[in-house]
Order: sequence, then C-alpha cells, then structure tokens
Amino acid sequence: MANHCGAREPVIEDISEVGDGVFAVDTHYVRPRLDASHLVVADGAAAFVDTGPASAVPRLLAALAARQLEPAAVEAIVLTHVHLDHAGGAGALAAALPRARVIVHPRGVAHLVDPSQLEAATRAVYGDAAFDRLYGGLVGVPADRIEVAEDGARFALGHRSYELLHTPGHALHHLCVFDADTREAFTGDAFGVSYRELDTAAGPFVIAATTPSQFDPTQMRASIDRLLARHPTAVYMTHYSRVESVERLGAELQADVEALAGIASAAADDPTPRETIAARIYEHWSRRLDAHGFPADPERRAALLRLDADLNAAGLWSWLTRRRR
Repeated sequence: MANHCGAREPVIEDISEVGDGVFAVDTHYVRPRLDASHLVVADGAAAFVDTGPASAVPRLLAALAARQLEPAAVEAIVLTHVHLDHAGGAGALAAALPRARVIVHPRGVAHLVDPSQLEAATRAVYGDAAFDRLYGGLVGVPADRIEVAEDGARFALGHRSYELLHTPGHALHHLCVFDADTREAFTGDAFGVSYRELDTAAGPFVIAATTPSQFDPTQMRASIDRLLARHPTAVYMTHYSRVESVERLGAELQADVEALAGIASAAADDPTPRETIAARIYEHWSRRLDAHGFPADPERRAALLRLDADLNAAGLWSWLTRRRR
C-alpha cells in the first residue's frame, strides 16, 4: 500500500538492530540496502543520523513506532552532509519531530534553510526525471531548528556523548559522529561505501565515494586518517550500515582513493574523459572483487557497482576541472 509520500508502507524487515541501541532503517533509495538512516536510542531518547530522501520519512517514523517511541522522544537529526540521499528528508522529518534539532556542518546550513540551490545542482547531475523520481519536493528546515556543528563539538543523548568531527574530502560540509564510549563512528560517505551484497568470506568490501562536486583526494585521505587515529571498533556507513575490520578497510580505502585519482589524472586528455574514467574505475573495482573472492557474475557486479562508477567518474572529472582553473 502506498503512503502519502508515494513509498510503500514500511515493514519491520526494513529495520535492523546493528549495534547497542543502533538501528539501521532501509530508506529504499534506488534499491534495498543501498541507503540507511541510523536510529540511535539511549535512555528513552532518540536521534537519527542521516534521513535518506523525503520518501523515506514514513519509514523513519515507523522505526520509532517499532521501538515504542513517540516523535517527541527524538532530540536530534544529525546530518553527515546535505547530499540528498543523506539529507533530502531533513525538512519533512523535522516537521514530524517537534523537539528535534537539526545538527549540520556550518557550510550546510544555508542549503537546509533554502534547498533551491542544492536542488538545482542535483538536477544538473541526475537530470529532471531522475531527480523527481528519487527525491521529489524538498522542504526547508526553519533556521531556529538548526544547530551548527563546529569541529569537535559534542552532543548528548541520554548517557551517551557524541563528538562531531569535520571530515572534508567527499564534501566540504561533511562531518562524522564518534562515540568515545563504544568507539564507533557514523561516517556518512567519508569512510566510503560498503554494500552488504559484496561481503565474502574475506569480509566486507569497501570503495571510495568520489561523487560530485567537492571531492578532493588529499582532504579525503586526511579525513580517513583522522577517523583511523581514533581506532574505531566499527563504523556505520550510510551505504550500507555497520562494518568492522576498520583498520583493514581503512588501508584498502586509502589505496582506492589513490587509485581513482590516478585513473582520473591519466584520462584527463582523453576525448571522452568521463566515460573513460568510469570504465577504468569499474575495471579496477572488478579486479579488486576478484581478489576479494566475489563470484565472477558480470550482471550482478554491474547491478551493484556500475552506478557508483559513473557517479565517481563525474566527481573525479569535477576535481580535475577545478585543478585546471
């Protein structure tokens, strides 16, 4: 059955307990298990880290109900950054959660209050038809509901205390959330992408997220190092949720960032650079999947990673274009 946002009614399978008081809510952005919002619960208080697109809001409210929590229990909506697969539902969710403050990097505030520029930039990347299908109408967040997250700031949720870390590289307005007690971090896209379908006996598989339009490899590698320096036992990625083996994944992610930047630089003078970069990224990831023990299933690989290769190529081309100015 459809709800008023056009999404099917949420079901309990969309909500998974992935940590102590941490629940992954599948937003069903593009496909199942691509995009997660994380509901954090402590001492009867709750917070969401990222929201997914606006169509996900009924799912997030259903996750609250599944935990016997009222909307007034939600004290914070924390946005790792304002890209619409992470924050497209922020305005609609804030309207449904009367006590929640919306915590965001200083550079993201203006885009939350007035999302028109962000919408225009996203339409330019995806096209109007895809934008309307994936994101729908955006709702601004009232300025008095927004809390600016300075680097190193903390917020409390029940007995838990979280540190907010500025982590540019994927976007200038990116932040991560670190829980010093559990030594776990919510990393948005700063620690890459790891789809559960790519897990093998060797563990999870990670790739960099170099999507438009502010990717910078030097900043990204520094942010990965900053996260690793805190020795997290687990990270919660928006794409997709909890992974452990963080030290190994960090090393592989650093190598992937370097490899993708090299692929882009080598194709800078190609007649069709974006297409060449995308094809070479996909070939690079496919070789890595072979070494990771993932089945040699071309259709499955393409379904899981072709879109990421295309979007990463667009971000890498944007980075190269800025370097040439």
